[in-house]
Amino acid sequence: MSLKFTVEAKDKTARAGIISTSRGVIKTPAFMPVGTAATVKAMFINDVRLAGADIILGNVYHLMLRPGAERIARLGGLHKFMNWPYPILTDSGGFQVMSLSKLRKLSEEGVVFQSHIDGSKHLLSPERSLEIQDLLGSDIQMQFDECIKLPCSDDEASRAMNLSLRWAERSQKAFRKVEGRGIFGIVQGGSNKELRIQSAKTLAEMEFDGLAIGGLAVGEPQEIMLDMLETTIPYLPDHKPHYLMGVGTPDDLIKAVYRGIDMFDCVMPTRAGRHGLAYTRYGAMNIRNAKYAEDIRPIDPHSSCAATNSYSRAYLHHLVRSQEILGMMLLTQSNIAYYLNLMHEIRDAIFKSSLEEFMVKTTENWKKGDFE
Repeated sequence: MSLKFTVEAKDKTARAGIISTSRGVIKTPAFMPVGTAATVKAMFINDVRLAGADIILGNVYHLMLRPGAERIARLGGLHKFMNWPYPILTDSGGFQVMSLSKLRKLSEEGVVFQSHIDGSKHLLSPERSLEIQDLLGSDIQMQFDECIKLPCSDDEASRAMNLSLRWAERSQKAFRKVEGRGIFGIVQGGSNKELRIQSAKTLAEMEFDGLAIGGLAVGEPQEIMLDMLETTIPYLPDHKPHYLMGVGTPDDLIKAVYRGIDMFDCVMPTRAGRHGLAYTRYGAMNIRNAKYAEDIRPIDPHSSCAATNSYSRAYLHHLVRSQEILGMMLLTQSNIAYYLNLMHEIRDAIFKSSLEEFMVKTTENWKKGDFE
């Protein structure tokens, strides 16, 4: 049995569902905290679970370099290695084809990377990427693709999209089927509607367990991202999960769910937390600002997260300005809790057929800037 996806409720094009894996269920819409190198930065893994995460994300490129996929396999697999017995999705390394463009050489075979750690060279091909994901033991594995930065020419988008389709076929052949495990294809095509439709149609005919939309949130404005979603999603199979890769802000998430996206990942909440930015139901809050130096209120007294409701803004301001590790940890925990709670509230609104009303109310709250 591969992954099973069940849509439990719909509100227009928004869906709430369940993805069943051998390591547990994933309630959708789902946000996946990013654990690139076998850790969600600045968080204890138990706290990630307590915050409400059903699934986290790991990365092929980084784990390939350090500590090495073969070593992780000898140590019992990624789940045991990081003490996370629940579902894990692994990014195939395709994003690094873009983000590390100065350290790689691309060909039909794959991509040769020069390690950013020690300069050693490593080939990532569709076959090697899926081999690594198998060694890690991830529950949802991604095809190897080429992600390109926007804006780009239509010719460049077409070249990368067609290469990604050829790599999708090779990735699928290399995927080792295991009960309760699945593989997702990735739609590419830049900001060209015809290319996006062509990619989605081709991948929909292949036997992937879910389909992701890649190559967005890579430099384009939100309007283009949403336009590409509206163009692409009608061509994705309704009975399979839809995953928007690398996205995004709370506003991005709610608008993408409204258009039919089921899964997300993004480094934004953890990265922001390490730099003093808190995401709250009343908008983003830069704790570094001097106005918080004597503010005895917590970030949000109505939050169920202890990091959010139990520490004064003055104390968090002090920790951040002093570059204390605890400040990074508390704000990261607060942000992850907010993101996961937002997804829970969106899911609840879909079941109640009240997503539009929830979107309006939530957006109004973000504009307030603080609780009353």
